[in-house]
Amino acid sequence: MFADLHLHTRFSDGTFTPEEVATLGHSHGLRALALTDHDTVEGCPRMRAACQARGLEFIAGTELTAELQGHEIHVLAYEIDLQDPHFLAAMARFQTVRQSRIHEMVARLNHAGIPLTAEAVLAIANCNSPGRPHVARALVEGRFCRSLEEAFERFLKQNRPAWVPKCKMSAGEALTLIHQAGGVAVLAHPGLNRCDDVIPELVAAGLDGIECFHTRHSNTASRHYLELAKAHGLLVTGGSDCHGMNKGKPLIGSLKLPYEYVRQLQARAADRRRANLAIAI
Repeated sequence: MFADLHLHTRFSDGTFTPEEVATLGHSHGLRALALTDHDTVEGCPRMRAACQARGLEFIAGTELTAELQGHEIHVLAYEIDLQDPHFLAAMARFQTVRQSRIHEMVARLNHAGIPLTAEAVLAIANCNSPGRPHVARALVEGRFCRSLEEAFERFLKQNRPAWVPKCKMSAGEALTLIHQAGGVAVLAHPGLNRCDDVIPELVAAGLDGIECFHTRHSNTASRHYLELAKAHGLLVTGGSDCHGMNKGKPLIGSLKLPYEYVRQLQARAADRRRANLAIAI
């Protein structure tokens, strides 16, 4: 039995619906799927229903962007309470920031002579958590660029004319937010963010796990993070980080996490909920 614990849909910057992701997961023989859209859990109810209809196990999640000692880090939140008011309020704040970032990127494109509108980008996004891929798609659909790659290379990468840095919360805030919502906090694709130096500090702050397996981690990198996870007593997770067709082809099915890691994650989440209940009492 296998799982994919890092998936995105149209509720953030993926191109598939939750139902399409569940169908693909089922076709690849996966047993469990986690939805980890950026700064939103709005797609989770539909994803849960789609998984149940196909006999799949569903894990509610999201992906948060944070910062520690100048390092941008991404934190995956798993098994969170989808009704937690503090968590939902935080998601709403982050979404507002994302929408403001779109307007700023469009303003910079306009300054560079590209007559794109924020309305065009937000119409393509059609979600509350828009991001750079939506701007790239708008540039292609408006025939300002020939491909998503060109859009990023000419305008949207760091130090390009329309680059706008993300507004990031502190790593401590992200971990606290996840834990208070009964969730498990996992460091996403550390090999991409090159943040090994801050892992001990994250562990001290309450980090629960590391995403050791990722489609952009080499075998050597995965072994390295497995060793780090063991050394720090952390959970191990993994996922394809599928964004639909944004990468040219869907990544779901290209990475299959052994189901034993799902059981360990669920056990940690159950411990977290019991601890939160004890505090509340």
